[in-house]
Amino acid sequence: MGNSEFGIVSEEGEKVGNGDGGGYWWGIASSTQLAAAVASYRKGYGGDSCFMPFKAFVVASLFVGAGATAVFGLLRVSGIREVKDLKKVGANIRSGLGVPPRQS
Repeated sequence: MGNSEFGIVSEEGEKVGNGDGGGYWWGIASSTQLAAAVASYRKGYGGDSCFMPFKAFVVASLFVGAGATAVFGLLRVSGIREVKDLKKVGANIRSGLGVPPRQS
């Protein structure tokens, strides 16, 4: 694999990723959400008890959101943009494991 002006180019000459750094922004967003979730969780709850379910929902949403943005960033960095790309990756994994291709 080599670098090009527009992203990483595979050995076959196919462009991998788009080189815009978008996946890295998703990674930064994920890290920020995770840090906010951990800080909120460690801080605990101080206040009126009727708002405690809301605080629990916010913290849980931050954890789930951090995981989702991390996965989306990983997909962007790896160059997967469509379902077709993901199916191609799955077919490559299956062939590498020696499993026969799926019948659709």
